[in-house]
Amino acid sequence: MADASEQLKLFHTVPPGLPDYGIRESARAKHVSIKIHLDGAIEVVVPRGFDHKRLPELLEKRRDWLWQTKQNLEQQTADLAPHHFETKPEIIELRSRQQTWQVLYQHSSAASLGLTQPAPQTLLLRGNTDNTSACTDLLRQWLTRKARAEFAPWLRELSFDRHLPFGRVSIRGQKTRWASCSTQKNISLNYKLLFLPSDLVHYVFVHELCHTVHMNHSKVFWQLVGEKLPHYQTYRDRMRDSWQYVPRWVEK
Repeated sequence: MADASEQLKLFHTVPPGLPDYGIRESARAKHVSIKIHLDGAIEVVVPRGFDHKRLPELLEKRRDWLWQTKQNLEQQTADLAPHHFETKPEIIELRSRQQTWQVLYQHSSAASLGLTQPAPQTLLLRGNTDNTSACTDLLRQWLTRKARAEFAPWLRELSFDRHLPFGRVSIRGQKTRWASCSTQKNISLNYKLLFLPSDLVHYVFVHELCHTVHMNHSKVFWQLVGEKLPHYQTYRDRMRDSWQYVPRWVEK
């Protein structure tokens, strides 16, 4: 436990009042939830019809946590490379495949925006490249195709090697999960895994393949993971900070 002087210091680092936040109504939300994005932006998700006037009182109860979390994020992102924060990337570093792709932009008056590969590990976006959102949407579509091409055979080979069969594999851009496994033994992989080192991707694959046997995180599940991947705890620990590998533009 922190001593009195440390507790006092921490208390004074919290600014007065609430930090800025945005509000999003969701038909699926059953209660108020708070999301703090990697850029420090705070999003409060509320059920439709919720009285927004009630939020300041609710958020005041978590004021210290909100400010502390924002501060922690600032410290964690301070050492990230400048290209991590680009809104339109000039390079795409796919650590899982040890590839660095160059991204070129050619502006034109064309209404549509196209993406081609004019040279090895080079992508060219041609059209209204001033539309940042359209550019990143197109690049995320490319990531989805790239992940399917790279991950599907990799996962099937690992499945065969570890004697853990699965059904189908799909590629998505989940916001909070690297991967998931359904009760039908279908595995969904996040294309953001492309940005992680290959040994962490390998761990995620083994993790999900083990879920084809145990659909939980029970003791027997982790025993199976240990059988298929000795020293898995090292990778599990490293996954806690793995979000730092994913550039900001990839997030919608």
